[in-house]
Amino acid sequence: MLLTRRRRLAGSALIAVAALTACTTPSTPDRQNGPDHTSMVLADGYEPETLNPLLGFGEEGASKLFDGLVEHRADRSVRAALAADVPQPSPDGRTWTVKLRPGVKFHDGSTFGSEDVVATYRAVLDPAFASTVRANYSMVTAVDADGPSTVRFSLAYPYAPFAHRLVLGIVPSEAVAQPGPLERSPFNGKPVGTGPYKLTEWRKGDRMVMEANDDYFLGAPKVRKLTVVFAIDDNTRAQRMKAGEFDGTALPPLAANGLADMKGAQIIKHASADYRTVVMPMANPVTGDRAMRLALNYAMNRAGMIQALLGGRGQPASTPIPQALPEFVEPTAQFRYDKDEAARLLEQAGWVMGGDGVRARGGQRASFTLMYPAGDSVRKDLAQAFASDAKAVGVEVKLEGLGWEAIEPRMGADALVLGGGNPFDPDLKSYPLLHSSFAANGFNNPGSYRNAQVDAALDAGRKETDPAQRVAYYRQFQRAYAADPGMVFLVFLDHTYVVRDGWTGYQEVVDPHTHGLTWGPWWNVQSWVPRG
Repeated sequence: MLLTRRRRLAGSALIAVAALTACTTPSTPDRQNGPDHTSMVLADGYEPETLNPLLGFGEEGASKLFDGLVEHRADRSVRAALAADVPQPSPDGRTWTVKLRPGVKFHDGSTFGSEDVVATYRAVLDPAFASTVRANYSMVTAVDADGPSTVRFSLAYPYAPFAHRLVLGIVPSEAVAQPGPLERSPFNGKPVGTGPYKLTEWRKGDRMVMEANDDYFLGAPKVRKLTVVFAIDDNTRAQRMKAGEFDGTALPPLAANGLADMKGAQIIKHASADYRTVVMPMANPVTGDRAMRLALNYAMNRAGMIQALLGGRGQPASTPIPQALPEFVEPTAQFRYDKDEAARLLEQAGWVMGGDGVRARGGQRASFTLMYPAGDSVRKDLAQAFASDAKAVGVEVKLEGLGWEAIEPRMGADALVLGGGNPFDPDLKSYPLLHSSFAANGFNNPGSYRNAQVDAALDAGRKETDPAQRVAYYRQFQRAYAADPGMVFLVFLDHTYVVRDGWTGYQEVVDPHTHGLTWGPWWNVQSWVPRG
């Protein structure tokens, strides 16, 4: 059962930690760095809907507000965070025992302990809370406390990358004391964690302000204040960065190149596991055809897209396995650019070229809609390039730039330019993206792709503990997928940033899809030191 304790609150500390205000009019940030560089203003093209880790915030760690039991390092391994040591499985791989770090406090001054870990994970597993990350923990059958400083996870089967799942941010047990949908929880906008920074202000649609946690168990950050300004438009962020409003931002490669001569700043490039793929819904009469999906994979000039749209900063993608995991990459599963092969596959499947340059079969024109988020210039450019390459082999692609609220209800019927990926383990993204058990589960397998051979290889890979055999299973998965692709993977992006000088402590990493505030150059900003 859960342990209980009395939380030590200093007056209304919870309110003081997160005294948030609403503001509908964006304002110009005052960087206020001065010569000591103890404050930093960053610009992000994405504003989170929630700051609750049980709803996906900081899913890969580095959230600044929360800590997991472990955290990812620059070399993509894990190290202990709220755990005293990196946890290890039992000999049968089905039990993970975690000793907790002593002396850790939440932002409200209360003591962290095993009851918080148990409450967090039980809330994830309980359908009543409707956690959006619940499916990631389907292998967990029980989470129990063994005293105030030990937690035991019981698994239904050995799960090789389980340590990577332990980056989930831990919330106070009080935050999940009452079952109910988390999307309605006030905690989403007033978070209390153990992380190096605590939220002091969130003006929706404008900015978020975080201040250093002086009680952080690894030491108080030297960068005392972080302000994140939300600016969706890439060109706007670039102009405001050039004008001196920001200390750093992520930009598309071509936009970043435009700031190459900016004094006192540098362009930083990170390799990433961040793919862009076109989801091909199985329920669509055109994209649901295997020959169509195969043909379009051959029709794509991925190298041309990288050069023309990304300034050469990226890598071709054919599957979700990135070059950051080189031992897992299957060379025979990479699609070459071959328009003749694309045309042959379409002709063989009965898609006959019409007088208008668009193929048809049995009265069905080879025409479908491709959606992309309207504010994302890279996805727009890739959608246009996809449509151009498809047209060259007789397939009409109609583009629609939409908001996510319009995209989500249509993902099962219309194609979509989707992003995702992380460099930590092949299971973490490949399984939810392509396993049939995740069909139509939000952004997990939105096209409802199903392939028994793919499922079998993914199931085997996640349960196998022998490293060499795991590699074999994931290469088998890629071969099965390449024979019946459910998507058209296009590129792995290189992430580009413009960052002002003034600090030491930067460490290069391979980014996951999620970057912005969490990853990118400032993934470890709590360790940065202002230059004198």
